[in-house]
Amino acid sequence: MTTKPKNRRRMLPLAAGALAALTAGAALTAPAAFADSRPGRADTVQQRLDALVERDGFPGALASVRGAGGRVRDYTAGVGDLATGRAVPRDGQVRIGSNTKPFTAVVVLQLVGEGRIGLDETVERYLPGLVRGEGIDGRKITVRQLLQQTSGLPDYDDVLFTQAQDLVDKAGSYYDPRRLVDAALTRPAVFAPGEKWGYSNTNYVLAGLVVERVTERPVGEEITRRIIEPLGLRDTYWPGVGDQRIAGRHPRGYVALEPGAPWIDVTRMDPSLGWAAGQLIGSPGDLRRFFEALLAGKLLKPAQQAALTQTVAAPGFEPTEGWEYGLGVARHTLSCGGHAWGHGGDIQGFETRNLATEDGRSAVVAVTALPTSLEMTSHVSEAVDAALCAGR
Repeated sequence: MTTKPKNRRRMLPLAAGALAALTAGAALTAPAAFADSRPGRADTVQQRLDALVERDGFPGALASVRGAGGRVRDYTAGVGDLATGRAVPRDGQVRIGSNTKPFTAVVVLQLVGEGRIGLDETVERYLPGLVRGEGIDGRKITVRQLLQQTSGLPDYDDVLFTQAQDLVDKAGSYYDPRRLVDAALTRPAVFAPGEKWGYSNTNYVLAGLVVERVTERPVGEEITRRIIEPLGLRDTYWPGVGDQRIAGRHPRGYVALEPGAPWIDVTRMDPSLGWAAGQLIGSPGDLRRFFEALLAGKLLKPAQQAALTQTVAAPGFEPTEGWEYGLGVARHTLSCGGHAWGHGGDIQGFETRNLATEDGRSAVVAVTALPTSLEMTSHVSEAVDAALCAGR
C-alpha cells in the first residue's frame, strides 16, 4: 500500500498521491497544437504551456489569462485526444475538482450573510449526531473550521482510494455524500479542532450537507442559482446524479499508473466522489471570471468578504512555498512580488491551477491528466504565477 505526501492533500481524488513516486517519463507525449487565439509571437504563457506538454508530458493544456489592461487571451497546447490527435478546444470544459470548494464556501458565506448559518456555530447545530468518531465530535467543530480546513477531520479519500489503480477501477463508482462522511469517520481525528491546518475533502462535504439542511435544496442547485447563473458562467455546471459525461466541448482526460505506462482515458467518470468538495465542470474562462467576481466583492457582503480572506498558514497546500488559506480560497505570494488568490483542483483526468489579483489580473491553467510527480504539479502552478507576473 502506498501513501500520499502531505503536499498532495489538495488532490481530488487524493489517491493520485500514490502516483507521486512515478516520474514524468511515464507520460506518452504528443506534438503541440495551438488554438486560433495564439498570439503572433510566442509569449510567456504559450511557452509555459508548450513546456507542460513537451517537457512534462501532459497530453494537452489550456489556459485563460486576463492582463492588467483587461485583455483576455485563451491558449492551448498539445492534443485534446491522444487516439485521434484532435486539437484541444479553446476554453474547453474540464473537471475543475477542488476548485468547487470556493463555490461551496461562497454559498455558505451568503447564507451567513442572510443570518441562516453562523460561522462560529458548531456542525452539531446543523447536522445533529452525524459527526462522531475517535477524537471527533461535531459539538466541538465550527462551520468556520470546516471552510478553513482547521477541523482536524480525516480525509475520506484516504479510505476509499488506497492505490493508483483505484483511479481507474473506481472512476464509474457513485458515492452518496453520507457514504463519504462515514468513510472518513472510520479514521481518528488528525488533530484537535482549531489546533492547526490540514486539508481534508471531508470538511467541504459536511459544508455541503449544512447548506442542504438549511436551504432544504440540493447544494448543486444552490451553487447554480446563487453563483453560476448570476455570473453568466455558461460553461460551468453541476453534473446530475449518475452523469458521467462532460456535456460541452472538452479535451479527453487521462491518468497513468506506473512508470512507462501509457495514459489511460478516464474522461467518462462519476464525479460524486468530490460532491461539494469537487464535482463541478467548467472552463478556464469561466473559472477565471468567477474568481474575478469574487475578489471584486460581487458575491459576498463586506463582512463575509472579510471573513473569506482571513487566512491561516497552510503548510503543504502546494509543492511551492508562500501559501495561506482563507475560507475556501488560498493566498499566494507571487514570484514578482505582491499576492494573488486562488485554489486549484485535481480529479481523474484533469488538474487546474488558478490565481487572481485584486487589481484585475487573473489566470487559469488546466492540464488534461493528473500529474505523475510533484515536479509536474509545481510546473503547472508556476505557469499560473508566470502568467500573472507577465501581465503586470
